[in-house]
Amino acid sequence: GVEVTVVPFDTPAAEILAAKPDGVFLSNGPGDPSTMDSVVETVRELLTDQIPIFGICFGHQILGRAIGLETFKLPFGHRGINQPVKNLIAGTVEITAHNHGFAVEAPTGSYFQTEYGEGRVTHICLNDGVVEGLELLHKPAFSVQYHPESAAGPHDAAYLFDHFVELMSQESAVHNG
Repeated sequence: GVEVTVVPFDTPAAEILAAKPDGVFLSNGPGDPSTMDSVVETVRELLTDQIPIFGICFGHQILGRAIGLETFKLPFGHRGINQPVKNLIAGTVEITAHNHGFAVEAPTGSYFQTEYGEGRVTHICLNDGVVEGLELLHKPAFSVQYHPESAAGPHDAAYLFDHFVELMSQESAVHNG
């Protein structure tokens, strides 16, 4: 029940906002997130609005940089399926699919401040403690490092897409209500 419009990575925020999207999905993709300053600036502009944002993999790294966190190259990339990730909010372990060589540096033991309000780490990799999920508490924005969309892979994290649709529905009701 979701209509998707795909835009190039370098689409300006004004053009995205002009389309009046119910949400913005930051997809995966190759590259070093520290070289994507213009994309990070676009996401910062989008964060000033109440548009729900959901990032996966590279999109997680871009969201992390947009809220003021650093990224770093992993000594050994995370690759493959059946990678254990702890959902710190639910207290559960999810079996996930990974394919990334960079990660976000964020405090895992407490909330942290961003220019968009408080944020927190929501998921960590049980193999090495790498941050695998983020969320802002006062903006409808969240992300995960792993691949919840993985076809033929684990489906433990499919709930994330339901959460994104729910955020879009809530924000749409606020704007249209």
